[in-house]
Amino acid sequence: MDATQTTADPAATRRPAADPLAAYRAADFPWYGLDEGWTGRRWLGQVGNGQNPRAAQSDTPDYGTLGHGDEPARGPEPRDTRRFAVVVTVARREVRRSADNTGTLEATSASSAAWLAGAGLLAATWPGNLDRTLRQHWLDQQSTLAWDLADDLDGPAWSSLTLPVNGVPQPFRYRESEYGWVLAGEAPGVLIGAYGRSVSAYGIGFTTVPGLESYDGR
Repeated sequence: MDATQTTADPAATRRPAADPLAAYRAADFPWYGLDEGWTGRRWLGQVGNGQNPRAAQSDTPDYGTLGHGDEPARGPEPRDTRRFAVVVTVARREVRRSADNTGTLEATSASSAAWLAGAGLLAATWPGNLDRTLRQHWLDQQSTLAWDLADDLDGPAWSSLTLPVNGVPQPFRYRESEYGWVLAGEAPGVLIGAYGRSVSAYGIGFTTVPGLESYDGR
């Protein structure tokens, strides 16, 4: 062997896989998912923050999602037959300064959960007759509508629905559309939103998730 040649050590270039649960574990609030009545597949969604002032130091999230059933489509489908329900957990945050310290952020509320759930449903829906460019226009229009609806939970677009949270009946606001359903309400320590399609919202219940391993598909 040529003395100038070196053999790469696979261990030297190997990097540990990122822990998909790390962002969830950084939360300072409990996560909620569907209770044991759901026997199907569970999967991790996304975690985000709404410019929480502590985020720069601790990466503490403000909200996140846990999915149940089929995962979101990666592109348009001529006939979308996916069946899913996604739970959005939102931290209770008081009025606070924005990250750039130029203004204030509103306190989170059930409307915050409704908006995130409505936006999530839209993002998970691919109208089969639209290409990517037209879908973006559709998404912008529908997002504006979802924002307006979330800001008026007592309006005629919403109805009342009572569902169990840790086994205790809790009131939620609920609405249906041609794309699926959205609901929002409160739970101990957090605000809850949810959205789904081809899964009846009337038959679900929510529970705290002490360990997220059942959602980690690795």
